[in-house]
Amino acid sequence: MKIVHTEASSGWGGQEIRILEEARGMIRRGHDVSVLCNPDARILEEAPRFGVLATALPIGRKRLPGLFAMRRWLIENRPDVVNTHSSTDSWLAGLACATLAQPPALVRTRHISAPVAINAGSKWLYGRSAQHVVTTGESLKQMLVHDLGLNPENVTSIPTGIDTERFAPGEKALARQALGLNSDQHHLGIVATLRSWKGHLYLLEAFAKLDATDWLLIVGEGPMLANIEAKITELGLQGRVILAGQKPDPEAWLRAIDIFCLPSYANEGVPQAVMQAMLTGLPIVTTPVGAILEAVSDGETALVVAPQNADALATAIDRLIHDEALATRLGTAARTRAVTRFSLEGMLDRMETVFRTVTSGSAR
Repeated sequence: MKIVHTEASSGWGGQEIRILEEARGMIRRGHDVSVLCNPDARILEEAPRFGVLATALPIGRKRLPGLFAMRRWLIENRPDVVNTHSSTDSWLAGLACATLAQPPALVRTRHISAPVAINAGSKWLYGRSAQHVVTTGESLKQMLVHDLGLNPENVTSIPTGIDTERFAPGEKALARQALGLNSDQHHLGIVATLRSWKGHLYLLEAFAKLDATDWLLIVGEGPMLANIEAKITELGLQGRVILAGQKPDPEAWLRAIDIFCLPSYANEGVPQAVMQAMLTGLPIVTTPVGAILEAVSDGETALVVAPQNADALATAIDRLIHDEALATRLGTAARTRAVTRFSLEGMLDRMETVFRTVTSGSAR
């Protein structure tokens, strides 16, 4: 199949990484896959690293030049499937396809749990413009079906798939040595884009309540960096927190961590960071936000605490620090569950099925 992904966002996070990982996997399976994105999008810069062709179009805003550029590209390249990912590119692609005599099939992927506007426009975008909707979690699917009246058969939950060999447990001492970290201290960690709803500020408040010999690794970049730096200074944590920045090898940092934390309070599907930590065999402290509980279960594969609650977060982390048997049991169970449910090949199989279905004669 000839598949094109569209992405109007200029940011960089789990959504953009999923697009490129999925595209790379489909290319490996013999499909012709490319990406359309805004000229200033980070995904345009990163695509060559994944072996994916990306083309810049003026699709960052809902304006006529973007609509005409999208329509012209579709006419000239004639893909079988257009897979849209953000609101703006979904509208531009949907309108462009609606003006074509022989449009490609259109699939809309919804990555986050933020509510959609319940109006005629959203019902057209998700229900009539798109032949199929993919969500990254079952709870997101149910929300769209309930709020917009979508046919459940036209909505499929497909969590992001993770490379189970790349993200796997390793020798912690060697991982820390390679990163220049002290092997004798506890290292807590979060690997996530620095966005407000990821809960970094609450994690810092919780960390300030813990033993002064512990360390916190914050891996990622994003718009909350200045706020995080200010919070570190406010709490006097300058000597105990490492701001590592964006890393191309998050698996190396995960192997160096004792406990993984993701205290998100909004917008999550099934976060890639949680699945990566599960595959690395880490004990996890997280929150019941979005579709996170579709990945982990409290007391079985993680400790789940109320969002925006630094005290509860600190208590759970402290519990894992002082109960090594519990930490080991949770990490082992998390790895087992993630290998079964969240493999990269499993995601590719399911996305391939969706694409083949929408391009079949009956679906079109």
